[in-house]
Amino acid sequence: MKISKFLFYTICILSLIIVPISSARASENDLLGAGATFPYPLYSKLFDVYYKKTGVRINYQSIGSGGGVRQIFSKTVDFGASDAFLSDEELKKAPAEIIHIPTCLGAVTVSYNIIGDPQIKLTPSLLADIFMGKITKWNDIRIQNINQDVKLPSLKIVVVHRSDGSGTTAIFTDYLSKVSIEWKQRVGAGKSVRWPAGIGAKGNEGVSGMIKQIPGTIGYIELAYAMHNRMKTAAIQNKSGKFILPTLESTSLAANTNIPDDTRISITDTDSPDGYPISGFTWILVYKNQNYKGRSFLRAKNLVNLLWWIINEGQTFTKPLDYAPLPEKAKKKAEKLIKSITYGNETILK
Repeated sequence: MKISKFLFYTICILSLIIVPISSARASENDLLGAGATFPYPLYSKLFDVYYKKTGVRINYQSIGSGGGVRQIFSKTVDFGASDAFLSDEELKKAPAEIIHIPTCLGAVTVSYNIIGDPQIKLTPSLLADIFMGKITKWNDIRIQNINQDVKLPSLKIVVVHRSDGSGTTAIFTDYLSKVSIEWKQRVGAGKSVRWPAGIGAKGNEGVSGMIKQIPGTIGYIELAYAMHNRMKTAAIQNKSGKFILPTLESTSLAANTNIPDDTRISITDTDSPDGYPISGFTWILVYKNQNYKGRSFLRAKNLVNLLWWIINEGQTFTKPLDYAPLPEKAKKKAEKLIKSITYGNETILK
């Protein structure tokens, strides 16, 4: 990409020290958002470009998908952001109808810190047993058997997981629940789970930082964070038996499937022969009827215009920041959803 990824990523982290959402005061040309850390490097770039283009400033707080859902439910932000779509039960609890606008695709990588930085492969069962704490040494015979070309150290495995409510966790545990009956029964899937082993860290930033600092660690982080930090990522065996590295191409291939009209879909454990199996969409969550809590039509229009720009012109910024752009089928569904947003009985986007 044209700018230093290290510099850009540093700016992303520094920008977390912003005033709390609850105390923020916004003008009609200011929009507030909160949620997923998964797409944060991309959103920071998009919102900066959009501000320079339109004068509409977006204050986005990277607090995790769980926080994003809570904020949109409490109507303290213009949009929430989540890597986990809302369940039918969650949608019923929302104060009004919420729609999901997909913005890009990302891969949840399995990153690790082993002396010598060897390239390793992991099967679904190995991955589940490592994160359940059943495999505790890197040179365990089961790991060594599928990595015979690598001499693995007699080093303790330290699992690192998210400590906050996280869409990245939802994607990762959704995958593990599909490939391991024991994981599904003992731990399950969700933005927050009771982890059987390991230590917690906040955000993709925290997990990636801990993996880099502590030898023997293994954890799950979004591809962009792994790429920006030059971290090793495991090749994961997919349904077809192929060991697939997380790349933009393998992430896009994972989404080669039918997309429902509401765009709520899990693409983990993909049937695509060359797809990376721990991939997922990330969404912006907004109220379908924007006439609430004294909001002006201009504010609602600014939000809709932003969403339209993200899924169209904004897609050109995905690949340089290590995110996969929306497939055409998903983009068309997103456009239809944005066109359905109203202000009272009036359609906003003509």
